[in-house]
Amino acid sequence: MASEISTARPEDDAVLSGTVSVLIPLALPKPYDYKVPPGVAVHAGSYVVVPLGTQEIVGVVWGEGSGEVRHNRLKAITEVIDAPPMAGVLRRFIDWVAQYTVSPAGSVLRLAIRAPGALEPPRMRTAYRLGSTRPSRMTPARQRVIKVAGDGFARTVRELAEEAGVSDAVVRGLVEAQALVAVDIPTEAPFPDPLAEIKSVSLSAEQQEAATHLVAAVEAQKFSATLLDGVTGSGKTEVYFEAVAAALVQGRQVLILLPEIALTSQFMERFERRFGCRPAEWHSDLPSRARRRIWRGVAEGRARVVAGARSALFLPFCDLGLIVVDEEHDAAFKQEDGVTYHARDMGVVRASLGQFPIVLSSATPSLETSVNVQQGKYDVVRLAARHGEALLPQVTSIDMRSDPPERGRWLSPLLVKEMMKALEAGEQVMLFLNRRGYAPLTLCRTCGHRIECPQCSAWLVEHRFRRELACHHCGYSAPVPKACPSCGAEDALIACGPGVERIAEEVAEIFPEARTVIVSSDNLRGPAAHEEIFAAIEAREADIIIGTQIVAKGHHFPWLTLVGVVDADLGLENGDLRAGERTYQLLQQVAGRAGRAERPGRVFLQSFMPEHGVMRALVSGRRDEFLAREAQARERVSLPPFGRLAGIVVSSPDAGLAQRVARDMARIAPRAEDVTVLGPAPAPMALLRGRTRIRFLVKAGRQVNIQAFLHAWLDDFKVPNAVRISVDVDPYSFM
Repeated sequence: MASEISTARPEDDAVLSGTVSVLIPLALPKPYDYKVPPGVAVHAGSYVVVPLGTQEIVGVVWGEGSGEVRHNRLKAITEVIDAPPMAGVLRRFIDWVAQYTVSPAGSVLRLAIRAPGALEPPRMRTAYRLGSTRPSRMTPARQRVIKVAGDGFARTVRELAEEAGVSDAVVRGLVEAQALVAVDIPTEAPFPDPLAEIKSVSLSAEQQEAATHLVAAVEAQKFSATLLDGVTGSGKTEVYFEAVAAALVQGRQVLILLPEIALTSQFMERFERRFGCRPAEWHSDLPSRARRRIWRGVAEGRARVVAGARSALFLPFCDLGLIVVDEEHDAAFKQEDGVTYHARDMGVVRASLGQFPIVLSSATPSLETSVNVQQGKYDVVRLAARHGEALLPQVTSIDMRSDPPERGRWLSPLLVKEMMKALEAGEQVMLFLNRRGYAPLTLCRTCGHRIECPQCSAWLVEHRFRRELACHHCGYSAPVPKACPSCGAEDALIACGPGVERIAEEVAEIFPEARTVIVSSDNLRGPAAHEEIFAAIEAREADIIIGTQIVAKGHHFPWLTLVGVVDADLGLENGDLRAGERTYQLLQQVAGRAGRAERPGRVFLQSFMPEHGVMRALVSGRRDEFLAREAQARERVSLPPFGRLAGIVVSSPDAGLAQRVARDMARIAPRAEDVTVLGPAPAPMALLRGRTRIRFLVKAGRQVNIQAFLHAWLDDFKVPNAVRISVDVDPYSFM
């Protein structure tokens, strides 16, 4: 795809005059032309304020003007903002993402300037340092202030007074006497410099070999993509830290992408042990002031390393020299709303455009990445053993047909027995169930009515601790009713199926003395809450951890030896083409939490289908055979990564209008060789947030330019205001 996209750009330091094109962060397909006022210096990448209709808006100079509109009819740039221009490689990346995802370029630009206030001049505060003048009257208090200020550092009045042990009035008197000279200093704290030479752990021979390979890739200063394929607990993080150190020695910036905010707490501590400070942190929960500081620090090169979620890929790095994608297989790297992109794949593009290496790290690589390795497009380094004395856990499946739990319970007798052994040995237990709340369904035993979300095609989930029913798709919530909303029967509503809260209730009955914690997005809000609960688990302040996928990856709990998967079949229930692969990845990551220190680990999978290929692969440890079978199955029917897919969803609050627009689209769908259009049909989630959703699926051969097909189909189609059409190239979720 890269060869189809023009990357020609003026040099960033070239001064442009006359007419320039300006890309605006709105859903606009291309830049608009504007006049450059006389005497104003504008560069490609300059941030400017331009008039648009009745308002003024910030945009980015994309290059020379197109000439489509006569010069005398153009509006002029209002202001050039004093900020580092957007680098040419980021502008080319924005163009690439827009073309690949079939998104307006302005919508992609919006991802890159999502830090309100970052383009404003940094706020300053007044501080004072020692001048050459001395006051005619010198007191002991004044002498103490002058002694403190003698080190040459600038301090505020309050700071000088506190360090000297005097009142503010004494300091202000020295200011009036001109013994202290005012200077402006930034209000924001500086970014600490990571120290590449600090060593926190010694690497094994296998780790050192892998690290040497990654360091060589960094030192080559050209594009390469390398899969760091290591079993859980093999020390992948410490290995790619060596590549990070090599990039820092070169004076370049580093981006480390993490899939979950929950991963950051232990990661930050490990990074600090290795480099002496924490990296800059970027995710959606950051307050706006922190976002401004980090965005500006990245643009000016002061933030050397950024660890962040997928959106960090669009930060304005001035000299990016390495990208690491940790847990590269994780579905959280796929952006589902707005501009739909996969951060792993776009990270590879970003590295290719910038001509520097990217490292993809995982214990359970995605099939796409594995195929790229087999085809020679990516390099690979492997870590086959856990670090130190730790061994991989033993995995056992429990056939729930022959060893069922007691009536009204969800834990099999065998799993309960093994939990008891672990607790008696002073070890920790983790129970995994990827289902939030108390129960996924509430129904009436009198009439059979199932309580659904009024805005989505989904059942409401009972959250008993909060005494409410909630939709996990749109956020709708309501109190648990006393009577059935359909037949009016009282005390007839029953909870069906387990969530983590219900498992916690069962655990409390069986192990009343055990200290139990629930780890779910419902009770963890923000990084601080994650850090607190994971620190408590690591400090052995919990005996039994009951969690959703938040606990599945990236955490190291030395005393955790037993993992029980309550419903191992859960992820296999949908018709997603990646259902088997994703279930295997998730459960393998969960299993990897057990036995990461000296004590051996054991994993029990409760399943009604222990003969399923996913369960057999987990028990046998034959991951590569499982991936080979998955690849063969997809290749037979030309599904990704051996074919191409694009999803198109037509949605509207008016169901009839959505259906009518979808029918009109179907009539004008182009005919092309090796392209099949499936639909229109109701989307699996046919109602979402009050909008009816109709879906098309475009299936094409690997060599087909699917973007060109989509443009030919959709570019001239008139969409009513009440209808939204979203395009997802390479869909990851099929809801």
